[in-house]
Amino acid sequence: QVQLVESGGGSVQAGGSLRLSCTASGLTFGTYAMGWFRQAPGKEREFVAGISRAGGTTFYGDSVKGRFTISRDIVNSAHHLQMNILQLEDTAVYYCAADLSNPWYYYRSDRYDYWSRGTQVTVSS
Repeated sequence: QVQLVESGGGSVQAGGSLRLSCTASGLTFGTYAMGWFRQAPGKEREFVAGISRAGGTTFYGDSVKGRFTISRDIVNSAHHLQMNILQLEDTAVYYCAADLSNPWYYYRSDRYDYWSRGTQVTVSS
């Protein structure tokens, strides 16, 4: 059974940083692309960042470019989302999702196969 587990959410003041981590049990590391999405109250789910299965290609949503960094942790078979210079608008529930398909449409949430339960990130002034 596949399970994606996130950690690292929480509350932070504007301008601060948080790092989210995601581990996938039941999947072989390196066989799936990983995406991060977020959803704020009353808004649609939004693509945040994605990294290819081999880690050589990354994509970012326009609103987080230059502030967020997605990475692979081969030693721990995990993916991370480093979030810097957090803004009030970054407040949302964040999800990691694994995509086993080829080609990988990184921005399409409907193409991802497995999802985490989500973790709350709250940015306050």
